[in-house]
Amino acid sequence: MPTPEPSRILATQQDGVLLLGLNHPPLNTLDHALRQQLYEALQAAAQDASVQAIVLHGAGGNFSAGADIREFGQPRQPPWAGDVAQLIEASAKPVVAALQGVALGGGLELALAAHARIGAADARLGLPEVKLGLLPGGGGTQRLPRLIGAAAALPLMLEGRDVDGNAAQALGLLDEVCDKAALLDAAVRRARAMLDGARPSRPGTDGEAGKQAGLAAIAAQRERLAAKPHALPAQRLLLDCIQAALEQPLEAGLQFERQAFLQCVASPEHRGLAHAFFAEKLAGKSPAGQARPRPVQKVGVVGGGTMGAGIAVAMLDAGLDVVLIERDAASLQAGQDRIGGVYQRQQDKGKLSAEARARRLARLSAATDYAALADADLIVEAVFEDMDVKSQVYAELDRVCRPGAILATNTSYLDINELARRISRPQDVIGLHFFSPANVMKLLEIVVPEQVSDDVVATSFALARRLGKVPVRAGVCDGFIGNRILYVYREAANYMMEDGASPYQIDQALERFGYAMGPFRTADLTGGDIGWATRKRKAATRPPEARYVRVADRLCERGWFGQKTGRGYYRYPERGQRGQHDPEVLALIDEERAARGIEARAFSDEDIVRRYMAALVNEASKVLEDGIALRPADIDTALVNGYGFPRWRGGPMKYADDVGLPAIVADLESYAKEDAAFWAPSALLRRLAREGAAFGKLNQPQ
Repeated sequence: MPTPEPSRILATQQDGVLLLGLNHPPLNTLDHALRQQLYEALQAAAQDASVQAIVLHGAGGNFSAGADIREFGQPRQPPWAGDVAQLIEASAKPVVAALQGVALGGGLELALAAHARIGAADARLGLPEVKLGLLPGGGGTQRLPRLIGAAAALPLMLEGRDVDGNAAQALGLLDEVCDKAALLDAAVRRARAMLDGARPSRPGTDGEAGKQAGLAAIAAQRERLAAKPHALPAQRLLLDCIQAALEQPLEAGLQFERQAFLQCVASPEHRGLAHAFFAEKLAGKSPAGQARPRPVQKVGVVGGGTMGAGIAVAMLDAGLDVVLIERDAASLQAGQDRIGGVYQRQQDKGKLSAEARARRLARLSAATDYAALADADLIVEAVFEDMDVKSQVYAELDRVCRPGAILATNTSYLDINELARRISRPQDVIGLHFFSPANVMKLLEIVVPEQVSDDVVATSFALARRLGKVPVRAGVCDGFIGNRILYVYREAANYMMEDGASPYQIDQALERFGYAMGPFRTADLTGGDIGWATRKRKAATRPPEARYVRVADRLCERGWFGQKTGRGYYRYPERGQRGQHDPEVLALIDEERAARGIEARAFSDEDIVRRYMAALVNEASKVLEDGIALRPADIDTALVNGYGFPRWRGGPMKYADDVGLPAIVADLESYAKEDAAFWAPSALLRRLAREGAAFGKLNQPQ
């Protein structure tokens, strides 16, 4: 006989107080079974004369992370979270919510409907639905403003921000904060105290002055959204709902919220954001099977430049001990200064206390002797992008590091298989490709060479989670997943520039598409000298028949490396300015066209986006064909988290599926008449288009 599914609700009684525990580990997600059982338990409690009050809590260390988003867009299965919340609020018997761990989304909406809320200091409370292109659909847009005021509620919902227990109490979101171990006892006492006393009011609704302050805050946010080229529909609808909370009775506001929620569920932005969410879940699964991670506490970072310093900060932030290695005392001091500078800026901005800064820096040590790494568990090499230089570092690591230490390289392009073969322990070598600034950027490409041990791969994925990174497994090739694809779609942009589109038009078209910055503005930010060095390295292997646009090289020859030199594709008269169009750059491009005998032609913004995306999708398809990426979701995750692809579109493979693969192939075949070598559609892309299939199908287990 099949094992019966455990109850989603654990019910116990303490002298007339009924404790209802949400029991759907690990996060007590509000799936249909839990909602149904909670609804029935609340109905039964209303009829049970022995129950005088109710405490709602979460089993297993969390209250609830909210809804199961896989249910969104499916046929409605009552009761939905709003039905349960209304039953809680309407209860004639006082209901107290006891919050620990996470109380997010629909979980917090249940707590908002309770008559009092008690939480642990380290609980996390928030309504993050906007991050999925949604708004709170279980009464959150109506009850939160009524509880803490619209002005205070706005950032929590509009930005999807969460707060800890102490901050929640300061906002009026919690009535009491107590020690986690005493939480249930405190909630029971509060419930008993409410039996004879009046229930707390919702102060956010008090007074005309509060209403006018809320309306003014909403109007200011409307202006900000109007200035954004890609504000989500959910953000605009959120403002409408919060305004309804100020102007309409609760029941009417709840009906308004429900209709707005259904609009969000049907939006393409929600589908794209949900796809990105699930793609990250897939990408984050270690391909190393059941291999157990090695323990990691002490980490070495070789190289204290911008990247190495950022990696060190990321490790320190995660509670790890860090040893920084540099070649000489001056370089070592410069690296320590960079790390200290990151923390000083955070402290100056109020993001980090002086005590927290001191605790992090106390776990940092520094040396010029590799012997300081003798007992390190993992070492990340972040030195100059040159195989000989990195090989020298690895020879030293091979000599001094203990057996079982993991030797990671932060290379962006180089052959990690070759690097591993040059030392005696190739099984311990892996690529950890961080993105700059490494303490901020979420993407971590975990590059898996031929001889690496499974437990090293498992350790790398576990480390990524500890660092708060989004890991993506990549195979070894020039550029791995992201940079290999980047090289090709940047070339497409260069071709369009030489053929007649200005770099400024190309940037504008792609920013309107959803990128925060177009390719030429991005090149100025990262520094033209970096790409120049890569092009020089690849010059010897570049096919002689391949088209090569020299504009970027000519800018670099003039010392125009972008923002850091005040000129690149744009002019930067003052530090921090966005950049101005430069007639000299346009003249230089005209010279290059004339030298190549190219007659400039016009491109529409649509032409630019279609070419750019066709090149991107085609190379991504080749990355899949070659096994460099395991699945399309990994490419979507990499491009969204590391390369500025608009998250609300889901990723380039999701975009291609939405447009239709036959349309992408037709574009490529049309462009191939100009340059067959560059634009020829990949075999995988042709096959999927011919079969009427989509990249999304390749994310499913075979």
